[in-house]
Parts: sequence; structure tokens; C-alpha cells
Amino acid sequence: MPLNTVRALNQIYTPSKIVCVGRNYVAHIEELGNEIPEDMVVFLKPNSSISTTLHSDKGEALHYEAELSFLVKEGEFKAVALGLDLTKRESQTRLRNKGLPWERAKAFDGSALFSEFVPFECIGEGLSLELWINDVLIQQGGVELMLYPPDVIKDQLDQFITLEDGDIVMTGTPKGVGVVHKGDRFVGRVLQAGQCIVEQIWVAK
Repeated sequence: MPLNTVRALNQIYTPSKIVCVGRNYVAHIEELGNEIPEDMVVFLKPNSSISTTLHSDKGEALHYEAELSFLVKEGEFKAVALGLDLTKRESQTRLRNKGLPWERAKAFDGSALFSEFVPFECIGEGLSLELWINDVLIQQGGVELMLYPPDVIKDQLDQFITLEDGDIVMTGTPKGVGVVHKGDRFVGRVLQAGQCIVEQIWVAK
């Protein structure tokens, strides 16, 4: 089975892994009734989780989480995309309540979707996202709302994991997550200083 790829900086990359940061926006933590963590929450998705198809069901209903996502090249965040982290929320809640790992709810095939990865001016200046569903603005947020901004994420990851060229780091989701319904039209955007630098459209299957 061929490995999955993403388009970035006018090239094709094959991520060895997707590193995800959880609970990085206070409002999202509160909407799910979780506690603010003492340390940065990190989990992984495999290459097989990458898809171009937005599914509404994988044995149970899926929740969308829009995230600023960065592609690694030469050890640095070189490009940004709008990512969708799909979650089996019922399974995640059940596993979390038992103190078990989340992989069954987070790392399944088709659980990670990305726009094209594009260059950006400065990681700390005005990067934000918007997610529109059926022409309604559902999620928005950016670096200024993160508990762990991208430079801190990078520094902490470097302490324990090697980021290889093509790897992707997803930086958490703002409030507004919900269920993916078949036929929903998703429009995700990454903005720099209020200007759209990349847009992606998905229609849920």
C-alpha cells in the first residue's frame, strides 16, 4: 500500500508521522469539560491517517476539529495549512474515562485532512484559522489564543522526538467543534494578518 502524501511548497512530501497537540485553547477545553493540563498534551497520528476525503462516519459519528498545521523541513516549521483532526468523540470519552490511550479515537485511517501547505511571513504574527460549514462561520482562532504557541511547541517537541522532513505538527483546535454530517460543505482558511493565504473545500461523504 503506497504511503500518503501532502502538497507543500510546490512539492510532494510523505510525512512519517503527524504530531498533535491537544487542549491548546482554553475555550475548547471548557466546551468539552476538560481540565487545563499542567503540561503540553501530545499524541501521534500515523501516515495512514492522512486522507483527502472528509468522512462523516467511521463506525460512529465523527467530530471535526480545525487546526493550524505546520510542515517540518530542515528542522523548522516551513509551511502552514488548515488541518482537520477527526475524532470519534464517544470512543475518546470512553477511553479517557478509563485512563486508556486515545489512538482508537484519533489515529484511525482517514482521521487527518489538510489543505495545501504554503509559506508564511512570521510564525508569531497574526496566523489564524477560520472554518465555515454550510456558509456559517463555526470556528476561528489563532496563535494569540494558544496556551502553547508554535515556537513553544517546537521547543518542547525537540526535547523528546525527532521531527523529520515532511512531518506535520497540528497545534490544537479553538472552540466550536461538532459532528460532521453527510453533505456538509466545509471551507477552511488560514489567514496571516487577516489575509487568506490558503483555502480548502471539503464536502462530507
